Amino acid sequence: MPLQMTGALDDPELIRLPWDLPLEEWPDHLIVPLPRGISRHVVRFVRLAGRVYAIKEISERYAKTEYRLLWDLHRLDAPAVEPVAVVTGRTGRDGEPLDSALITRHLQFSLPYRAVMSGTLRPDTLTRLLDALVVLLVRLHLNGFYWGDCSLSNTLFRRDAGAFAAYLVDAETGELHPMISEGQRAHDIEIAHVNLFGEMLDLQAGGMLHESIDPEATADDITERYHRLWAELTQDEVIEEVDWHLVEQRVRRLNSLGFDVAEMLVRRKAGTGRLLVRPKVVDSGHHQRRLLRLTGLDVEENQARRLLNDLDSFRVQNGLRHEDEAIVAHRWLAEVFQPTVAAIPPDMRGKLEPAQLFHEILDHRWYLSEEAGHDVGLQAAVRSYIDNVLVHKPDEKALIVPPEMASPNEMSSP
Repeated sequence: MPLQMTGALDDPELIRLPWDLPLEEWPDHLIVPLPRGISRHVVRFVRLAGRVYAIKEISERYAKTEYRLLWDLHRLDAPAVEPVAVVTGRTGRDGEPLDSALITRHLQFSLPYRAVMSGTLRPDTLTRLLDALVVLLVRLHLNGFYWGDCSLSNTLFRRDAGAFAAYLVDAETGELHPMISEGQRAHDIEIAHVNLFGEMLDLQAGGMLHESIDPEATADDITERYHRLWAELTQDEVIEEVDWHLVEQRVRRLNSLGFDVAEMLVRRKAGTGRLLVRPKVVDSGHHQRRLLRLTGLDVEENQARRLLNDLDSFRVQNGLRHEDEAIVAHRWLAEVFQPTVAAIPPDMRGKLEPAQLFHEILDHRWYLSEEAGHDVGLQAAVRSYIDNVLVHKPDEKALIVPPEMASPNEMSSP
């Protein structure tokens, strides 16, 4: 069978890569040494025309299945890496067949969980990683997706204000259904529990886990977190007919978690004056969509929440309470956000994405103002942040690790 590349190709140079060589034999000048997680397969990152692609060597059956599933998740706007193409019909220079390859687009500013750690995984970092993983699993389940291998290792993380946003990076074992069954949900949760317990034990054995973290309690904790969030999003609520403010409170709680409610099913309980209320949660990204609509900025959910808070403060401080929201947003973008990002030296802009930079500058301004006893202003905060904080941060847009630190057994699945 001749070499065949199927997908949404956006770079003709992809077909010119040395597909007649096993991935582990590709020449160094093609490879980008990005931080890598643990994978069962050989994975390499390549840069072509300024874009970075992740390429995973895998059997044809699984390559095609994973490609299709990733496209389905992309269509549903689920948090997952973006598929590019599947390469089949590979033959080595010795005439022997080679495994197929799955090509995905590298998720900018994303890191495997081990790269998030600064030596030792501390409790506060673990809490934020688990929260992100739970939100990811719940979002996938709401879309009818059964993962089959939920773990920190199969996830990429992007900084999201003070938290993390998680993205599925390996859909090899997944299945997409119109609606996920209770049995599938329970199995996914059990797999997540087992995988996380194993990952914590692995970190503990390597001296990379903070002494206060109990691996078994951590694994139990992720199931509890999952059940709490799932119940908040899906469970029925019984209210008295006069207590409609409780329904409004429920909607606001869901919005605060980043989820939108499309409609409510309200049914009277037989023989009582009570109502059964069931929210229909259709999508996450409540603050993302509001910020995108107002400013055109496409950022993570917590970043959007932080930027919207600053926009609202800008409205109050400038006496614009009665101005159209879109006009205020345009002024905030032109007078606050864009000048702040533009003040970052060009050689430092790859360290963090713009929304994360802005969030951290706002945090830095708060700390400086607390110390000074008065508001130091945004310009002073920007200068101090660049000189004292940003200069020490790694470049997360395409974080390069020295070859001697890259283990051949630690490779990130695309």
